[in-house]
Amino acid sequence: MEFDSVVENRKSTRKFSEKKVDKELIVKLLESARLAPSAVNFQPWRFYVCTSEEMKLALRESYDRKWFAEAQTYIVACGDHSQSWKRPTDGKDHCDIDVAIAVEHIVLKATDLGLGICWVCHFDVEKVKKALQLSDSWEPMVILPVGYPANDFVADARNKKRKALNEIVEWR
Repeated sequence: MEFDSVVENRKSTRKFSEKKVDKELIVKLLESARLAPSAVNFQPWRFYVCTSEEMKLALRESYDRKWFAEAQTYIVACGDHSQSWKRPTDGKDHCDIDVAIAVEHIVLKATDLGLGICWVCHFDVEKVKKALQLSDSWEPMVILPVGYPANDFVADARNKKRKALNEIVEWR
């Protein structure tokens, strides 16, 4: 897929089919995250692929939405602030930025592969930490439900309104 087409076709999937996602496709998603840039290349991230029924149930308890429960696979993106670069002039921690870049690489690769995916940041962090048995240094930041979009979702997907360039750009 051409890059412009990937960007234009990316959407948040909230209706999944029951078709399982092959492991090789998940590996391709993770490889795209591995190649993502990070501040000073510190890569303060870790990704947990959750496919077992036990783990899927635990994640579903952290975000109780019908559409979320339809996904066949979940990728939990975590960051470790102790591993991230801090800007010397003001101490700005780049962990959240680095993880977000890697997650968006996954999202764009999913679109390229014909998979459905959605950013989920509204979840019970403590439930996810407990389910994944994370140490205190690791913060779950994003859950990505992954699967094949349901046929009726693809047909009914509507374009989101976006601000015009002149509303978001200033030339100086």
